[in-house]
Amino acid sequence: MTLSPPTDGRLPVAKTFKLYLGGAFPRSESGRVYPVSDTKGRLLAHAAQASRKDVRDAVGAARGAFGGWSGATAYNRGQVLYRVAEMLQARHDQFVDDVLAAEGGTRRKASGLVDAAIDRWVWYAGWTDKIAAVLGSVNPVAGPMVNWSAPEPTGVVGVLAPQASSLLGLVDVVAPVLAAGCTAVVVASQERPLPAVGLGEVLATSDVPGGVVNILTGSTAELAPWLAAHGDVHALDLVGAPEGIAVECERAAAGTVKRVLPRPATEPDPVRVPGISRLRAFTEIKTVWHPVGR
Repeated sequence: MTLSPPTDGRLPVAKTFKLYLGGAFPRSESGRVYPVSDTKGRLLAHAAQASRKDVRDAVGAARGAFGGWSGATAYNRGQVLYRVAEMLQARHDQFVDDVLAAEGGTRRKASGLVDAAIDRWVWYAGWTDKIAAVLGSVNPVAGPMVNWSAPEPTGVVGVLAPQASSLLGLVDVVAPVLAAGCTAVVVASQERPLPAVGLGEVLATSDVPGGVVNILTGSTAELAPWLAAHGDVHALDLVGAPEGIAVECERAAAGTVKRVLPRPATEPDPVRVPGISRLRAFTEIKTVWHPVGR
């Protein structure tokens, strides 16, 4: 927790940083916390240190929310994601403070990163009702049949968030999962988790149904193998995985035939112009044959 500075003789108000599971903000069932410092080593807060059971609870919440979220219309999902951008904009200055504390640099740079994170939500919100047109097709066939292919949400996606970019990098990997119609269990940056906690608070007030996004803070190396091996996780994004456990996670994911987005050699620059590769990664192409003229 952190203490706000006393004002007008009032007692400081302590904030307890918690997980975001199923639309609620529980403490870790383990009761553990760990210190979070800024780039100069000064203590910022103590964040919840999630456990294996917290991973199971998060996956259960995401699995339970999948039917409703994937079954919503693309237009509705786009409106909900746009609402997230609205709420981020309303808390712009707070996120600038959080990003500045987490990543250092100048206030102007931190403000630019928050602006880009808001724009990224809007960009992905616009894709929700265009994915089918871009990734789907009507296929030529020989015979009295019509054949078409359309993208379908994969299911629950486990996301190991980038370690360096505390907000924009996080948004860059979470927003496409939601835009594709999937639900997410996210392990936030281990050393820079506070902007992720703030994002959870935004999601809770942005019409995003509880369980669609679940955010865990704590040791990535401890949580990732449990997430990779869980039978109700259908895809895995290893972008923020520590180098030493990436292969172990891929092996664990193979046991349940998950889609895996491998760990890159270096974390991608979140400032770059995004493409649709992450939207494609978390969809399955369903092909339908139908007889005609009979």
